[in-house]
Amino acid sequence: MPKTKKAKPGKANGPNKQERPEEAREVRDTRNKRNAKNAGNDRNAAPVPDVKDPDVKDPDEKGLDFARAWVEFPDPADEQQVFRCDLTWLTSRWSCIFGSGCQGIQAGRADDGCCTLGAHFSDEDDEKRVAGHVARLTPELWQFHKEGTTAGWTQTDEDGERQTRRWKGSCIFQNRPGFAGGAGCSLHILALREGREPLETKPDVCWQLPVRRTYDWIERPDETRVLRVSIGEYDRRGWGPGGHDLHWWCTSATSAHGAGEPVYKTYRPELTELMGKAAYDELAELCERRVASELPLVAPHPADPARA
Repeated sequence: MPKTKKAKPGKANGPNKQERPEEAREVRDTRNKRNAKNAGNDRNAAPVPDVKDPDVKDPDEKGLDFARAWVEFPDPADEQQVFRCDLTWLTSRWSCIFGSGCQGIQAGRADDGCCTLGAHFSDEDDEKRVAGHVARLTPELWQFHKEGTTAGWTQTDEDGERQTRRWKGSCIFQNRPGFAGGAGCSLHILALREGREPLETKPDVCWQLPVRRTYDWIERPDETRVLRVSIGEYDRRGWGPGGHDLHWWCTSATSAHGAGEPVYKTYRPELTELMGKAAYDELAELCERRVASELPLVAPHPADPARA
């Protein structure tokens, strides 16, 4: 299972930079951006739709700019690190609706969900870990097992970055509707069959979405520095400029905000992996206090259903 890596002084590019330190593992924003813009370069890829007019909003999606409630607290396990967490997102009622109303990031390919572009590996360790789980996939679990095991399941993009191979318009690990073993990510299905958390078997970028973790070195008035780790919503901007071209994105969609439990509960395994158990426990307590004490909530997520 991948472990959180903390940047050390000298590895970051300076304070207040929205870039991940060299040793810190994070979702590859720029790679997703390039893929969103250049997916059509792959001979096996489906055509990329025309760029969306930013002035024409999908009625299911809310805007990107609205009031948010943030909380910052020291990492209980590391005095040189603090967490800054978006309570508006983490206490929202978002849930993944793949196969149950998801419109997909590419027009005409709703069944792909967010798998159309494949997944870039965060580093060599990520790819190696995934390879160990791919070795246990069988033709009963993976629709494209023969293709993947004979011709390969990885590819290199135009910038030399490695990712899962795109096959017939989407990630090669995505089982299509009607497959006897189940539609969706075969690595996800493998995890559930084996009683594992899907974050153990899937590439980092896949299990982290739609939570975004970023790093900033903060210069304090007393000339000390602290690493601030932000945990928030992976909205369209998280993809880079190409995110605005996506056909649809779930985090701001009202159709994806109807879960019985808030994100900080449903994503407990992922948040624990991203933050560490002690920090997650602190976050969960703060979220509980927000939900219990603020009625109506201050700065609720606009895509959430109205609360009485």
